[in-house]
Amino acid sequence: MSTPAYLKTQGDGVVLSIKVQPRASMNEIGEAMGAELKVKVTAPPVDSAANEAVLRLLADVLDCPRGSVQLIRGNTSRHKQILIQRIPLETVVAKLGAKS
Repeated sequence: MSTPAYLKTQGDGVVLSIKVQPRASMNEIGEAMGAELKVKVTAPPVDSAANEAVLRLLADVLDCPRGSVQLIRGNTSRHKQILIQRIPLETVVAKLGAKS
């Protein structure tokens, strides 16, 4: 199984590179766009609302506690890196639907 370009292992976790589309019609994981996975959220990019929506969506999709998913880069950018802890890479790939 090849690892999608938007995923990298790091220490005890997996780093997910995403491009966020705020104010979308629904919360969903989109298609891969090069080395990033598109993530759509209905929240506006105000007061970290979109960031929180992204983290909650990923926690739901990955079926893990919200605390296992944290933003590590891109707080005010559409291009973000998310650290997913305590979940094997293979599980993350499977849960994200191996979109590539």
